[in-house]
Amino acid sequence: MASSTVRVDLDGKPINQLTICMIGAGGFIGSHLCEKILNETQHKILALDVYNDKIKHLLEPDSLSWAGRIQFHRINIKHDSRLEGLIKMSDLTINLAAICTPADYNTRPLDTIYSNFVDALPVVKYCSENGKRLIHFSTCEVYGKTIGSFLPKDSPLRQDPAYYMLKEDASPCIFGSIEKQRWSYACAKQLIERLVYAEGAENGLEFTIVRPFNWIGPRMDFIPGVDGPSEGVPRVLACFSNALLRREPLKLVDGGESQRTFVYIKDAIEAVLLMIENPSRANGHIFNVGNPNNEVTVRQLAEMMTAVWNCSRHY
Repeated sequence: MASSTVRVDLDGKPINQLTICMIGAGGFIGSHLCEKILNETQHKILALDVYNDKIKHLLEPDSLSWAGRIQFHRINIKHDSRLEGLIKMSDLTINLAAICTPADYNTRPLDTIYSNFVDALPVVKYCSENGKRLIHFSTCEVYGKTIGSFLPKDSPLRQDPAYYMLKEDASPCIFGSIEKQRWSYACAKQLIERLVYAEGAENGLEFTIVRPFNWIGPRMDFIPGVDGPSEGVPRVLACFSNALLRREPLKLVDGGESQRTFVYIKDAIEAVLLMIENPSRANGHIFNVGNPNNEVTVRQLAEMMTAVWNCSRHY
C-alpha cells in the first residue's frame, strides 16, 4: 500500500500527485511499472493497451486499496480518436507500446516499423501540441553494431577491447544493409528518438528517453506450448528454458558471441520512477538503464543456465 507520508523528490521538494497516461500498460514493463506506482505512490494511471491480462490483478476487485487510481482503456493507438483526449487529461504520458520481440523483426518488418515509428508519431505530436511531458521507451539497439564486429575474422584488431566499446557521442552507428530486415527495429527506434529530440529542441517538448538494456523478470515471455502458444519464437531466456525443459540442444546464433547485460525488472523500474518524479533532472535527457557489471555472452548464459538446470535436477 502507498505510504501516507509526503513523498519528496531528489531535491527534497514535495511530489505532487500526477495523472499518468501509460500507453502499453498491459505489457511486461508496463505491468511492473503500474504495480510500483500503485503500491508506492498516490499517482493515478490511465492504462492504455489492447490487452489487460498482465494487469488484471490490479484492476479487480473494486475493493483493492488503489481502486479509483487506475482506469483501463482498451485502445489500439493506430486508429483511436480517444488518444489525444486521454493525453490531454494527463500530466505525463509514458509510451511503452512497441513490437520488441527479435523473432518478429525479420518476419514482420512492416509491423515492426509501424509499431515503433509510425504509431508513435501521434503520441509525440499530441504531447508537444498540448504541452504534456513525455517519457518515451526506446532500446539499447539504437547503438547498432560495434566496429569490432565488422573487422575481418583474422584481424589482430579484433582482440582490442576498444573496438567493442560504444561511446555515446563518438561511436558511428553501424546497422546492417537494407536487405537485413533484422535492423528495421533499431532504425525505427532511432528515428523516433531523433524526432522526440527535435520536438524538444524546436517546440519545447519536455521529454525523457529510456533505453532498457535487457530487462528480465516475470511476465516477460512465454514457454511455447506451456504458458503460451505452441508456435512462435520467444526471447533468449525463454528459448533456453524451453530447450532445457524438453531436453533439447540450446541453439546459438553465430556461436553465441553477442553480449547481454541483464537487469531484473524490479531494479530497472526503480530508475523509471525516479525519472517520473524528478522532471527537473530528467527532462531533455536520455538514460541507458542497464548493469555493465552483469555482462555475459549468450554462450556464457547458455552454459550458466545448463549448469543451474543440472544442479536443480539433483534436488
